[in-house]
Amino acid sequence: MEQVLSRPEASAAIQDTGWRFLLGTLRTSVPVGSLAQAIGFAADAVAVCGDDADAHLRVDARPDRVVFTLQSLEHAAVTTLDVELALRISATADRSGLLAEPEIGTGAPRSVQILEIAIDALDIAGIRPFWRAVLGYTGEAGAEGPEDPLIDPFGQDPAIWFQQMDQPRPQRNRIHFDICVPHDEAPRRIEAALAAGGRLVSATRAPAFWVLADLEGNEVCVTTWQGRDG
Repeated sequence: MEQVLSRPEASAAIQDTGWRFLLGTLRTSVPVGSLAQAIGFAADAVAVCGDDADAHLRVDARPDRVVFTLQSLEHAAVTTLDVELALRISATADRSGLLAEPEIGTGAPRSVQILEIAIDALDIAGIRPFWRAVLGYTGEAGAEGPEDPLIDPFGQDPAIWFQQMDQPRPQRNRIHFDICVPHDEAPRRIEAALAAGGRLVSATRAPAFWVLADLEGNEVCVTTWQGRDG
């Protein structure tokens, strides 16, 4: 029977498989030599997922890589079936002589990641309809409340979530990026940002997130799945 996994369970279930757990999804990147190879491998992955592909698998095929994302659309979370499908896709890659892309620092341009945009608001219910309309976004399955996040129905652009403010904060930007990276990638990403002229604003919620800023105070959060279940 398909079961929703907790964050630690989902991360542990795909450890050392080439997949990473990010924001309620499993994701991997597989390098290929051409778009034709990408399409062919994507078709093989869909085939091994069978009838479950439509409800769980998303594929982004490019000439140099294929990015696979697994999540139960019904539950908007990672389930035991998603883990099973990930292992099937990995086995198919092995048979095809393909390997998941290595982590940053070992040859890959970067790790897999997910970008979100956070908007500070005093009246989330008041501004959410505007952002839904202007972006052409929709709500996640089972999350259509007046303060819930918004997502791109095509699954291409960053999700939008709203951070509740109790008073205006004119000293900082009202819109900031959240970049979710694998939990063991976060220290390297933060180190690189600081070396590039950034500064650490806050680590009080680490390892859930660290707040960084550029030289002019524009903020970004580097986030992971850890530190969110306590």
